[in-house]
Amino acid sequence: MADESTQSITVDAAPEAVMAVIADFAAYPEWTGAVKAAEILSTDADGRGEQVTFTLDAGPIKDVYTLAYSWADDGLAVDWDLVKGQMQKAQKGRYELRPAGASTEVVYTLSVQLAVPMIGLFRRKAEKMIMDTALKELKRRVERG
Repeated sequence: MADESTQSITVDAAPEAVMAVIADFAAYPEWTGAVKAAEILSTDADGRGEQVTFTLDAGPIKDVYTLAYSWADDGLAVDWDLVKGQMQKAQKGRYELRPAGASTEVVYTLSVQLAVPMIGLFRRKAEKMIMDTALKELKRRVERG
Protein backbone atom coordinates (compact mmCIF):
# COMPACT_ATOMS: atom_id res chain seq x y z
CA MET A 1 0.00 0.00 0.00
CA ALA A 2 1.91 2.98 -1.24
CA ASP A 3 -0.48 5.89 -0.71
CA GLU A 4 -1.35 6.98 2.78
CA SER A 5 -2.98 10.03 4.30
CA THR A 6 -1.91 11.79 7.48
CA GLN A 7 -3.77 14.32 9.63
CA SER A 8 -3.34 15.62 13.15
CA ILE A 9 -5.29 17.35 15.88
CA THR A 10 -4.39 18.80 19.28
CA VAL A 11 -6.29 17.39 22.26
CA ASP A 12 -6.38 19.22 25.59
CA ALA A 13 -5.32 16.19 27.65
CA ALA A 14 -2.26 14.15 28.57
CA PRO A 15 -1.16 11.37 26.18
CA GLU A 16 -2.23 8.72 28.72
CA ALA A 17 -5.82 10.01 28.65
CA VAL A 18 -5.87 10.05 24.86
CA MET A 19 -4.44 6.54 24.58
CA ALA A 20 -6.92 5.25 27.16
CA VAL A 21 -9.79 6.34 24.89
CA ILE A 22 -8.10 4.90 21.78
CA ALA A 23 -7.54 1.56 23.55
CA ASP A 24 -11.12 1.28 24.89
CA PHE A 25 -12.52 -0.46 21.82
CA ALA A 26 -15.67 -1.66 23.58
CA ALA A 27 -16.73 1.98 24.04
CA TYR A 28 -16.30 3.00 20.37
CA PRO A 29 -20.02 2.57 19.55
CA GLU A 30 -20.79 5.14 22.31
CA TRP A 31 -18.78 7.97 20.76
CA THR A 32 -18.09 7.22 17.11
CA GLY A 33 -20.81 7.78 14.57
CA ALA A 34 -19.84 4.96 12.22
CA VAL A 35 -18.76 2.10 14.52
CA LYS A 36 -21.90 0.21 15.51
CA ALA A 37 -20.14 -2.67 17.30
CA ALA A 38 -16.63 -3.62 18.42
CA GLU A 39 -15.68 -7.10 19.62
CA ILE A 40 -12.29 -7.69 21.20
CA LEU A 41 -11.14 -11.10 20.00
CA SER A 42 -7.81 -11.21 21.84
CA THR A 43 -5.71 -9.06 24.18
CA ASP A 44 -2.02 -8.68 24.90
CA ALA A 45 -0.30 -9.19 28.28
CA ASP A 46 -1.31 -5.64 29.31
CA GLY A 47 -4.98 -6.26 28.50
CA ARG A 48 -4.98 -4.11 25.36
CA GLY A 49 -6.79 -5.31 22.26
CA GLU A 50 -4.64 -7.34 19.87
CA GLN A 51 -7.40 -8.31 17.44
CA VAL A 52 -10.68 -6.43 17.26
CA THR A 53 -13.65 -6.90 14.93
CA PHE A 54 -15.60 -3.77 14.01
CA THR A 55 -19.04 -3.38 12.46
CA LEU A 56 -19.04 -0.16 10.46
CA ASP A 57 -22.09 1.66 9.09
CA ALA A 58 -21.16 4.99 7.53
CA GLY A 59 -24.17 5.44 5.27
CA PRO A 60 -23.20 4.04 1.89
CA ILE A 61 -20.14 2.31 3.37
CA LYS A 62 -20.88 -0.74 5.47
CA ASP A 63 -18.27 -3.31 6.51
CA VAL A 64 -17.34 -5.89 9.11
CA TYR A 65 -13.58 -6.15 9.50
CA THR A 66 -10.89 -7.31 11.92
CA LEU A 67 -7.76 -5.34 12.76
CA ALA A 68 -4.56 -6.54 14.47
CA TYR A 69 -2.98 -3.98 16.81
CA SER A 70 0.57 -3.51 18.04
CA TRP A 71 1.23 -1.10 20.89
CA ALA A 72 4.41 0.93 21.42
CA ASP A 73 6.17 0.20 24.72
CA ASP A 74 6.25 3.92 25.58
CA GLY A 75 2.45 4.22 25.27
CA LEU A 76 2.73 6.92 22.60
CA ALA A 77 1.74 4.96 19.49
CA VAL A 78 -0.44 2.14 18.21
CA ASP A 79 -0.29 0.55 14.76
CA TRP A 80 -2.81 -1.68 13.08
CA ASP A 81 -3.24 -3.86 10.00
CA LEU A 82 -6.27 -5.49 8.43
CA VAL A 83 -6.66 -9.19 9.23
CA LYS A 84 -9.85 -9.63 7.21
CA GLY A 85 -12.67 -7.54 5.84
CA GLN A 86 -15.61 -7.62 3.50
CA MET A 87 -15.14 -4.33 1.63
CA GLN A 88 -11.41 -3.86 2.31
CA LYS A 89 -8.42 -5.74 0.89
CA ALA A 90 -5.96 -3.91 3.11
CA GLN A 91 -5.83 -1.29 5.85
CA LYS A 92 -2.80 0.05 7.65
CA GLY A 93 -3.02 2.74 10.28
CA ARG A 94 -1.25 4.45 13.14
CA TYR A 95 -2.01 6.85 15.97
CA GLU A 96 1.09 8.60 17.24
CA LEU A 97 0.82 10.81 20.34
CA ARG A 98 3.18 13.75 20.74
CA PRO A 99 3.15 15.49 24.14
CA ALA A 100 2.80 19.27 23.75
CA GLY A 101 2.79 20.84 27.20
CA ALA A 102 -0.60 20.18 28.80
CA SER A 103 -1.94 18.99 25.44
CA THR A 104 -1.26 16.12 23.05
CA GLU A 105 -0.87 16.24 19.29
CA VAL A 106 -2.52 13.16 17.79
CA VAL A 107 -1.08 12.20 14.40
CA TYR A 108 -3.28 9.75 12.46
CA THR A 109 -1.92 7.95 9.40
CA LEU A 110 -4.20 5.72 7.33
CA SER A 111 -4.09 3.74 4.13
CA VAL A 112 -7.08 1.71 2.92
CA GLN A 113 -7.35 -0.49 -0.13
CA LEU A 114 -10.91 -1.45 -1.01
CA ALA A 115 -11.96 -4.74 -2.58
CA VAL A 116 -13.59 -2.70 -5.34
CA PRO A 117 -11.09 -0.56 -7.26
CA MET A 118 -11.31 3.18 -6.60
CA ILE A 119 -9.43 6.00 -8.29
CA GLY A 120 -6.59 7.15 -6.03
CA LEU A 121 -7.87 10.72 -5.79
CA PHE A 122 -11.29 9.58 -4.54
CA ARG A 123 -9.74 7.05 -2.15
CA ARG A 124 -7.49 9.69 -0.59
CA LYS A 125 -10.43 12.08 -0.31
CA ALA A 126 -12.45 9.37 1.48
CA GLU A 127 -9.50 8.59 3.78
CA LYS A 128 -9.15 12.27 4.68
CA MET A 129 -12.88 12.53 5.46
CA ILE A 130 -12.74 9.39 7.64
CA MET A 131 -9.65 10.67 9.44
CA ASP A 132 -11.07 14.16 9.99
CA THR A 133 -14.22 12.71 11.53
CA ALA A 134 -12.30 10.20 13.66
CA LEU A 135 -9.93 12.84 15.04
CA LYS A 136 -12.76 15.26 15.88
CA GLU A 137 -14.74 12.48 17.60
CA LEU A 138 -11.64 11.38 19.54
CA LYS A 139 -10.92 14.95 20.66
CA ARG A 140 -14.53 15.43 21.79
CA ARG A 141 -14.55 12.13 23.72
CA VAL A 142 -11.23 12.74 25.49
CA GLU A 143 -11.95 16.35 26.40
CA ARG A 144 -15.45 15.62 27.68
CA GLY A 145 -14.30 12.60 29.68
